[in-house]
Amino acid sequence: MSGHSKWSTIKRKKGAADAKRSKIFSKIVKEIAIAVKEGGTDPEANPRLRLAVNNAKGVNMPKDNVERAINKADKGGDSFEAMSFEGYAPNGIAIFVDCLTDNKNRTVSNVRAIFTKYNGSLGTNGSLTFLFDTKGIFTFPVPDGIDMEELELEMIDAGAEDIEVDEGLITITTAKEDFGNVQKKLDSMEIEIENAGLQRIPNDTKALDVESALKVLKMIDAFEDDDDVQNVYHSLELTDEVAEAME
Repeated sequence: MSGHSKWSTIKRKKGAADAKRSKIFSKIVKEIAIAVKEGGTDPEANPRLRLAVNNAKGVNMPKDNVERAINKADKGGDSFEAMSFEGYAPNGIAIFVDCLTDNKNRTVSNVRAIFTKYNGSLGTNGSLTFLFDTKGIFTFPVPDGIDMEELELEMIDAGAEDIEVDEGLITITTAKEDFGNVQKKLDSMEIEIENAGLQRIPNDTKALDVESALKVLKMIDAFEDDDDVQNVYHSLELTDEVAEAME
């Protein structure tokens, strides 16, 4: 699991750019739409919506935008469907792409085109599932005045499997089943979560030389820039050399 906080830190820095920010807002609006259709407009009674609203706060999405997205979804709004794609980037790096789309044909075409452009290969669904575990991931800045030892004990008691700190950002990993327990514990401690959700974490990662790794990262960026893509997961190991080259 080690190294996941590095990815969180770098994605956080990238997300600070205005161009990336609008993409992040768009993804949250889609998640809000799905959540409202599944469980209604009250975040207190709808855990998925509460999570989406918290994630919106974590990226400083204006409250008006959030309320607009909830109201639009409540009135019918756009209808999105979940899709996922599995395949390989060059050098055997496994890639898992999760999408929310209102046009399946467009999404399939775009995802296939990205795999082709970057010399990857699109596989059949289910072919890579065994390479990833679904885990709960929470990220938030180190709270002012927090006793880290006490925080770690509380988190472990709630079900945390791993706690990483990197450049002032805490990343907590939990089993899928313990996601709700850890979320409740953080809420009870009045810790503001910057981002939380279930993510696909690779069972094993593969290190590449810097040049090869950067080519894979260009492919990952191309997926993340696509409007239909919500999340991209991969088995590339983020070495210190690669992390430095990304900055």
